[in-house]
Amino acid sequence: MADQPHSTELPDTPGILEPHGNPALSLPGRFPAKGEPVIHQVNWVGLKTLYMKEVRRFFKVQTQTIWAPAITTMLFLVIFTVALGRANREVLGVNFATFVAPGLIVMGMMQNAFANSSFSFLAGKIQGTIIDFLMPPLTEGELMLAIVGAAVTRAVLVGLALTGAMLLWPGVDLSMAHPWAVLWFGLCGSVFLALLGFLSSIWAEKFDHNAAVTNFVIAPLSLLSGTFYVIDNLAPAFQAISRANPFFYVISGFRFGFLGQSDIGDTNMAVLHSALGLGVLDAALAGVVFLVLRSGWKLKG
Repeated sequence: MADQPHSTELPDTPGILEPHGNPALSLPGRFPAKGEPVIHQVNWVGLKTLYMKEVRRFFKVQTQTIWAPAITTMLFLVIFTVALGRANREVLGVNFATFVAPGLIVMGMMQNAFANSSFSFLAGKIQGTIIDFLMPPLTEGELMLAIVGAAVTRAVLVGLALTGAMLLWPGVDLSMAHPWAVLWFGLCGSVFLALLGFLSSIWAEKFDHNAAVTNFVIAPLSLLSGTFYVIDNLAPAFQAISRANPFFYVISGFRFGFLGQSDIGDTNMAVLHSALGLGVLDAALAGVVFLVLRSGWKLKG
């Protein structure tokens, strides 16, 4: 019986006999067509990877990024308590150390959130590794969320370290009257400064530019926001200036969470309005950062 010739014809599979392009890339179930997106929703793997990279970066040098800022801020409590609290001075019905401690905690959180988010992009631009942020398949929102999330994580760790240290200081009472206010103002304040830091790192071209923002904007707004005093002691003009400072609402609202009192207003409704306003401000600033990232301003040559 004669052998039957074997057929050399290819099966009728779409894409196999296309004369142009690479037929293998057109096989169904193997590779998508050119230009077709592979990730249709949030890239959770990429987002988590960048977030963990940023967290590990500052955690490797935690002595500088967590413990040193906590000790530095703690020195403010020691100095001002010794200087102003000797005569059992009371503010808002509590001793001075208890009054100033919440403000110092959230001030440390905000400053470190700014420091963390303002470093990554700027270091990448200076070292020429910014492509490591721009090339991965991450949208502008995912990139922003990972950087800001890592900055807020550092802020929370610094806040916890400060809280533990201040609990050891004689006379400090950190029992919470309104835990929701502690969480809301602490997180919103950290997000606000993380977004500012991110925007600063996009704008800055060298570390001197970033240091200028820290020294001439962030530090003054932090220290002149009612951390060590109530604004009722100021002249009316300076009270108006203080109320235009968003740092004032973060610090006073955070303090309200511990003491149940604040100099934002005479009623709890004033604190609630401040909380909502701070959330709107964070959302607006996030929108600005998102649009700047999408435009590629100072990031893409």
